[in-house]
Amino acid sequence: DTVDWDACRQFLENVEHVLNGRDLDYLVINHMEPDHGASIEEILLRYPKVKIISTEKSFLLMHQFGFNVDGRTEEVKEGDTRCFGKHTITFVEAPMVHWPEVMVTYDSTDKLLFSADAFGTYGTLDGGVIDEEMNVDHFWEEMIRYYSNIVGKYGNPVQRALQKLSALEINTICSTHGPVWRKYAHKAIEIYDRLSRYE
Repeated sequence: DTVDWDACRQFLENVEHVLNGRDLDYLVINHMEPDHGASIEEILLRYPKVKIISTEKSFLLMHQFGFNVDGRTEEVKEGDTRCFGKHTITFVEAPMVHWPEVMVTYDSTDKLLFSADAFGTYGTLDGGVIDEEMNVDHFWEEMIRYYSNIVGKYGNPVQRALQKLSALEINTICSTHGPVWRKYAHKAIEIYDRLSRYE
């Protein structure tokens, strides 16, 4: 995903730094809410050869947001995979967690899940990124509050998504809100399971 418009400049600088003069080949969009997708057009302008990988519903939203993605899309469906060198990626649709177009992306090489809004929390990272490198005690209450406000009424879709994810070996969760869950990835999944069953 990209970032909200107010962080676009820093995002573009980070992408340019990581690429170190190389072209950007692909942009995978898991979620089209503006805090995830507002900077898509800037990526398209700077990297004219980039292909966007996403779902049919995401591409519909991109057109509705006014992004000209024609000729630069690769549509994926539930269970599709792509191999990028040593990384094999699987796409899992997760509609209504918490928008209708949501998918998550699983890297089977590193057992890593890019989960869009799922497993997110409120709160600032205060210099840390990965859970095992910081004190995450305050995030558990914030995860419950986040779930209640962002995903709460979509318990059944969350349960369907969790059922799909249960077949995957997940060692790390990269949510777009809150820490990267490595040490506590399974605890985050357990909390979402319990909340989505309204317990």
